[in-house]
Amino acid sequence: MLRKCYLLFAIFATIAVLPSCATKVECGAEQLDEYLPLLEGKRVALLSNHTGVIGNTHVLDVLLANGVNVVAVFSPEHGFRGTASAGEHVSSSIDEKTGIPILSLYSGGNNQPSDEDMQKFDILICDIQDVGLRYYTYYITMVKMMAVLSDFGKPMIVFDRPNPNGYYVDGPILDMKYKSGVGYLPIPVVHGMTMGELATMANGEGWLPNGKHCELTVIRCRNYTHSTFYDLPVMPSPNLGNMLAVYLYPSMCYFEGTPVSLGRGTDKPFLQYGHPNYANDSILPHGGVATLFTPIACPQALKPPQEGVLCKGVDLSNLTIDKATKIGLDLSFLIDAYHHTECEKFFTPFFEKLIGVGYVREMIEEGYTAEEIRACWQDDVKKFKKQRKPYLLYEE
Repeated sequence: MLRKCYLLFAIFATIAVLPSCATKVECGAEQLDEYLPLLEGKRVALLSNHTGVIGNTHVLDVLLANGVNVVAVFSPEHGFRGTASAGEHVSSSIDEKTGIPILSLYSGGNNQPSDEDMQKFDILICDIQDVGLRYYTYYITMVKMMAVLSDFGKPMIVFDRPNPNGYYVDGPILDMKYKSGVGYLPIPVVHGMTMGELATMANGEGWLPNGKHCELTVIRCRNYTHSTFYDLPVMPSPNLGNMLAVYLYPSMCYFEGTPVSLGRGTDKPFLQYGHPNYANDSILPHGGVATLFTPIACPQALKPPQEGVLCKGVDLSNLTIDKATKIGLDLSFLIDAYHHTECEKFFTPFFEKLIGVGYVREMIEEGYTAEEIRACWQDDVKKFKKQRKPYLLYEE
């Protein structure tokens, strides 16, 4: 008991020195009194990564310090420590600190745990910081695990965390013919939900394969609503380096489906875009400034687009957080690059997987503005907001 009290004191003393925007919100992992009784006598597996922290302490260490029998850790894209590049296969390993096996769910193949792995535990905890975008892969890993847990009759507990882009809903609902590893559920690009809410909705809407249902418990955040602006204490992946990048991510990621660099392999990923043949002498979108940069290979971007080539483009790192949050999902950057970049083929098939529908590419090619295109998915936004309402765990 003394050890537990000391650990709690140390954790909350650490949290107390974090910025005020973080201290006002308590994540699910902090609600020890709610979930420790559920874990007594259980063999526990943890689906998490470097974002599963309470202050400076990883949730794995918190569980172990409180006598929880953690027998395995499952890791998503970027690995347990969050250092692998986007899409990079991550091998299973052993956690050096605890000696617990780390079982990668992003190592190639079907990325499903083996039957042998599933027999090792009784209950799974999911604690990962998401950023609220349909093409961000953490929620996909969680939902796929829910289906497997259903097959084995095993429950899942979600330690919920705020969604930094949870203050709005935008973008088209995924046309399921474009379902992929970067788009798995029929939800808008910006869904505005936490991982716990998405898991609840996946169950309730029958989105698990063949109508499966996963026994689910969500340990909710405290002092959080969907109008809360939450500064992430830990950045969720190698190329989302700060909150400005997190807020611009809904508008910038589509460059992944083009030859245009979005800054991978530079010190400003998702904060700039460019191409060797980009040329715009008129007004740049949203007050961006002209820039030159050369992407190079690095641990965060092993093979960045336009590697080693001087790119001309637009730097958005001068934008304020307030302006970025108001931009939300805006295709102006993409449309600017489309009209001012000479290349034989601008869009690749990956673009449809990211945007989730076929009409956006066509409208851009036909000269429609970002505002005109955005108007086309407003019915999707209204439909989804009504559909998700029964599953919201926090006030809008």
